[in-house]
Amino acid sequence: MMASGDICEVVRQVPDEAMTLIFTSPPYNLGKAYETPVAIEDYLQSQSAVIAELYRVLRPEGSLCWQVGNFVQRGEVYPLDILFYPLFKRLGLKLRNRIIWKFGHGLHATKRFSGRYETILWFTKSDEYIFNLDAVRIPAKYPGKRHFKGPNKGKPSGNPLGKNPSDVWEVVVQDWQELVWDIPNVKSNHPEKTLHPCQFPIELVERCVLALSHEGDWVFDPYMGVGSSLLAALMHNRRAMGCEKEPAYVNIARQRIQAYENGTLPYRPLGRPVYSPTGQEKIVQIPEEWQQ
Repeated sequence: MMASGDICEVVRQVPDEAMTLIFTSPPYNLGKAYETPVAIEDYLQSQSAVIAELYRVLRPEGSLCWQVGNFVQRGEVYPLDILFYPLFKRLGLKLRNRIIWKFGHGLHATKRFSGRYETILWFTKSDEYIFNLDAVRIPAKYPGKRHFKGPNKGKPSGNPLGKNPSDVWEVVVQDWQELVWDIPNVKSNHPEKTLHPCQFPIELVERCVLALSHEGDWVFDPYMGVGSSLLAALMHNRRAMGCEKEPAYVNIARQRIQAYENGTLPYRPLGRPVYSPTGQEKIVQIPEEWQQ
């Protein structure tokens, strides 16, 4: 289900406590084609009204994941996750994790270190929330480890399904245990790339869909862009709803969903290891001009 139009108007039509998982990335107030930059205070005030509506439509056992980067103005960095936190706390939402998503490519700064991360704030509406640990367990590094004392001495000390990931994740299948989620961002050579300038990858959402909702639950993205959150939900048998004010992005989202249903969607699979050059490629060699 997709809707085009003003976000607050659309969300007001959603029944109370209808959504199990809300995963979204709001505009960063950077002046992209789809937004008009305003004073940071005005930006946060407008987002506060949106967040209040999202709180209303979230189920008591539901989760809200708010993915943001930094707002930069005249070289000064405003950490949006920190600035947003009081807006959520004011409503009684509880922060369970502040997840770091790091990526290898982005704009190169000249007067500060180049930014290579964004954050996901995971909030719950109550203390009784969905968390499917078994859906996100990782293989134990030492599955043969045993208790060395106590009543379980000599018995395996781990879980046969794998271990509990920590709250910093590097998301690749063989090492899903760091606080840093190492997932390539969607740039020109990414298979999922569309005309959207700030598109996030499907696999960034998949982990939250698996852990924070059940099959058949509703997943909602109020700033859906080209539909990455909706695709992540559909891939794992959830129901999906999204809102987007730019008709061109809505059309692309529809095309991507249709491509998924037809089996032709360009997609970077969940957990594929991040590419590392072998050192033999020409592009990693030091240019002759730089060699002394």
